[in-house]
Amino acid sequence: MVDVETGQVTVEKLVMAVDSGVIVNPLTASGQIEGGMTQALGYAVCEEMLYDKDGKPREVDLRDYHIFAAQEMPSLETIFVETFEPTHPFGVKAVAEIPMDGVAPAVGNAVLDACGANVDVAPVTPERLWRALRGPKA
Repeated sequence: MVDVETGQVTVEKLVMAVDSGVIVNPLTASGQIEGGMTQALGYAVCEEMLYDKDGKPREVDLRDYHIFAAQEMPSLETIFVETFEPTHPFGVKAVAEIPMDGVAPAVGNAVLDACGANVDVAPVTPERLWRALRGPKA
């Protein structure tokens, strides 16, 4: 959901299909994917390390740095597309890193589709979206 007045982006559902090789432990594998989706969603819409003019981090604790609380998370769904990886004796593939790649571009494309604004910098903060909606002079 995109609020064009405030620039707030709210992801209501996140679905990820994963080419996972052979799944040995489905519960652990889905937990890895969901954890990565959670981290990637933070990168996509709210988490950003900012630095002062001397190169020191502005965020030094979690008081003013927003990470998602459990009640703020969208519905998560993982779809495993099982294949056999011939280079591994059991046909498995790594799954933990996969979710990091697609969430930010998917959110950016969803925002573009929803309101026509192209925010090509992560995270899609309300200010960045608000400015993108109002053009280059905003």
